[in-house]
Parts: sequence; structure tokens; C-alpha cells
Amino acid sequence: MVLKGGNRRSFEMRLEAAVRRRVAQYGGFSVGSKQSVVFVEPQSETCDVPGAFGSLRGQFGAASLNRAVECEKDVSAIAETAKTYLADDFARAKSFKVETKRADKRFPMTSVEVSQYVGGELNEAFPQCAVNMRNPELMVLVEIREDSAFVHGNAVRGAGGLPPGSAGRAVSLLSGGIDSPVSTYLAARRGLRITPVHFFSFPYTSERAKEKVIELTRILARYCGVTTLEVVPFTRIQEEIARGCPEEFGTIITRRFMAEIAEKIAFRVGASAVVTGENLGQVASQTIESLAVTGAGLSLPVLRPLITFDKREITEWAERIGTLKTSILPYEDCCTVFTPRRPSTKPRLARITEAEAALDRETLIAEAFAGTEKIKIDETGII
Repeated sequence: MVLKGGNRRSFEMRLEAAVRRRVAQYGGFSVGSKQSVVFVEPQSETCDVPGAFGSLRGQFGAASLNRAVECEKDVSAIAETAKTYLADDFARAKSFKVETKRADKRFPMTSVEVSQYVGGELNEAFPQCAVNMRNPELMVLVEIREDSAFVHGNAVRGAGGLPPGSAGRAVSLLSGGIDSPVSTYLAARRGLRITPVHFFSFPYTSERAKEKVIELTRILARYCGVTTLEVVPFTRIQEEIARGCPEEFGTIITRRFMAEIAEKIAFRVGASAVVTGENLGQVASQTIESLAVTGAGLSLPVLRPLITFDKREITEWAERIGTLKTSILPYEDCCTVFTPRRPSTKPRLARITEAEAALDRETLIAEAFAGTEKIKIDETGII
């Protein structure tokens, strides 16, 4: 984890707690941190180390991950450990470099001296693998810390971002499409603990559409941890909008209802922001005028992580985080129900509030809020 400042320890503690929860299902591991590195050590041979390591690749807050082996703080022992532990890596690589981080400054050799000695030993043991100081295929890292030395090979890139909850809490509007799971992921990556909110319009949207969103939440739980999906009954609101409001304002008014209900849920769960998958100019309801009207009247900030993304970039992110295949399943969500033929692209707030006067907004919102279903989900599914 890479952080600066006096509050670093609080971030480390959050990351440790998140790691501890994540690896618990793979056996008994000890988790602790020293000098901005989190150490996860198996406590028995029955621990599923590959499973834990694979799971931690999705952990927000970790910049990189390594599977390392501990050894005696002796340069000869370090070299022998590197030969044994990295033999398979050397068999595949054509070039290597040794780099040493000497956190324990009392160690009798400098970092350069350790690297030179270990590098010489490895060069003798694996002559087919050339030394390359500029662009090696295999980076051998030696870390000399207070208690022990560690040896490992190439690092695996971590999920990055900040530990869960370190930036607060937000609710995120989660439809069954491509965009909203990505915006939820990106918001969570910056340290927000997310409560996803889905608007469900049965029978216009099927139970399969709801199952699709539950599956998307399960996939996101790989990164976000255990979460509670809030499913809001939205049928009556959409029917009333279709019945009582001008057709061209239907989408904007629908989104305004969603925003207000999401804010009420945010207040209930202690969240400080609303996250949406909106993007500037992607569809008619996402013009700058439409976005302004949609968020008018909310007291919480609306975060739009995808605001400048194009569809290709969003789709690439969806594929990377594993939500794309589920998002493209052909089950409609409520955003595609009652879609106007010619939606207003430059709505004015006065016209919209005038159209909404035909609705009993307070009652409709209160009923939907009261009927919200809560589904607790982790990376295995509903729990």
C-alpha cells in the first residue's frame, strides 16, 4: 500500500481488517503489517495459499502482491533460498535482476552488496538466464527486515485504490446494464463502502432481471466485500409517471424519483453520497441539462465515476472486473421500461416540477422506500 501522511496507520488497519476477513475462508492465516507492507502468513499446512492469494488480487488498497518465502538473515541463506524457491521462474526467464530492500539498517551488508552477492550466485546456478539491469524478465527481490529476510519474484499487480470504508460510505444505483456495475466498482476502489440500490418494476421486469442484479452484486462483492443489496419496488411509480406526466419528461422524472429514494436510503444506512453510472452525452437523458435537473433538490453529492468515459472504455472495464457477461444477458431493467419515443434533452427544472405536480410524490416515495427488500450478499451469493 502506498500512502503518505500522518493518517497512514488508520488506512493500514482498515486494509489489515479487510484482508483478515477475505482470507478467513481459506484457513488460519496471521495478518499484520510492518513498514507499509501487509504480511499474510499461513499457520498450518491445510491453508489454501493459492486460493487466498487469488482472492487478495481483488483487494482494494493493495498496490501489488507477492508470494514470498521467509529465510534466515544471512546472505548465503538468502542466495540458497532464491535458488530453490525461484528455480521454476528461472527456467522460464531469459534475464533477471536482483534488487534488495534493507529495512533493517543494522544488517552488515549494504543493499547493493547483497544484490551483487545474490546475483552472482544466481548467475552461476542459472547460466542460461542473463543479467539485465534495465529490463529484466524476472525481478528477484530480497527484503531484509527486522525479524527475517524474504525472497520473492515478480510482483502481481493489485487492485489498487484505498481500503474499504476509508473514504466513507455511499449508495450506488445498480441496474442490470454495463455501466452501473463499473461505476460501483470504481467508487468502491476509492475507499467507499457501497450499498447498491436496484429499482425493480415487476411484472414489466422479470424475476430473471432481479437475479441478474443479484449476480452482479455477487461479482462486485469479490472487491467490495459483504454488502446488502437494496431492491426498491418501482412499478407503481413508473405507472403513475406514464399515466400523469408528459411522455417526453418520463425518463427525467423517473430518474429524479430514483435519486430521491436513493438519498433516503443513504440517510438510513449512514451514507454521505449517491453514486450513479451516468455518462455525459451517452444517451438522451444524460445531457448536461438533464443531469442538472436529475440531481436538483438532493442534499447529498452525486458522484459519477463514468462521466467522461466512452462506451468502449466502460465495456473494457466491465470485462476486466468480470461483470460484462452478466450485464449483457437479455433481461430488461426498469430504465428501459416506458422509454419515451422523443425524450427531452434540454429539460428545464420549472417545467419538470410543474409536470410532477400531477403526482403524489411524497406518498409514492414513502411507499417505495418502505417496501425496499434487503438482500445480504457476499462473493459466494446470498447469505
